[in-house]
Amino acid sequence: MKQNIYDNDTFFLKYQEIRSRKNNYNNLLEQPNFFSLLPPLKDKVVLDIGCGAGNFAAYCIEQGARQVTGIDISSNMISLAKKRHDYKNLRFEQIAFEDMKVQSETVDFISSSLAFHYMADFQLLIKKISATLSEEGILLFSTEHPIETANKGKENWIKDDEGNLLHFAIDNYQTEGIRKQNWIVDDVITYHRTMSTILNTLIENGLQIEKVIEPVPTNKAGNIYPNLNKEFRRPSFLIIRA
Repeated sequence: MKQNIYDNDTFFLKYQEIRSRKNNYNNLLEQPNFFSLLPPLKDKVVLDIGCGAGNFAAYCIEQGARQVTGIDISSNMISLAKKRHDYKNLRFEQIAFEDMKVQSETVDFISSSLAFHYMADFQLLIKKISATLSEEGILLFSTEHPIETANKGKENWIKDDEGNLLHFAIDNYQTEGIRKQNWIVDDVITYHRTMSTILNTLIENGLQIEKVIEPVPTNKAGNIYPNLNKEFRRPSFLIIRA
């Protein structure tokens, strides 16, 4: 199942508003940790899966990558990426990675920021990524943390009568599959997988796990955006380099 939620105009406009804010979860938490795991990009062939507005793909070109392809299922996102970024060796294509024809061992670096939890068949995804990577190729991706996705669709933060947070509830963790949630619009579909499924799928497809990060905010980020301090009680994101 492929849900192209970013071509829902209501969702897309509100999402762009959120991402345009200087202080948000992406800018203060996910992206700094994602960038900390980047390999050298000079002369590399790069594929960015779920490229969104193309900012990271353009960054790769600016860091000396030889060729960069950014793909996204959303026509809204690809149109925005093409408007914002125009480099000779940068190409954007509206396509799902599952449908993309790629040659084996032709890509040096595959990146994906917060897109894999929208993809139904994680086994097929990682199998295809492994085949696409060159012998010394690197995969770097972030996804919603299994602790966060397990109980989607239900209230996760349990509060007392005064509205104070008591704890974060985890339920249905071992039951993998579709989760529906209200985020900007109703019935946004994501997929829950356990931590063991994510890690073992990488290993079983020949990928060596080099680093795993469950990001926590810096003190500065927590002071700027106090809501981030919830991350000390449960992680929102999982970032893996393999």
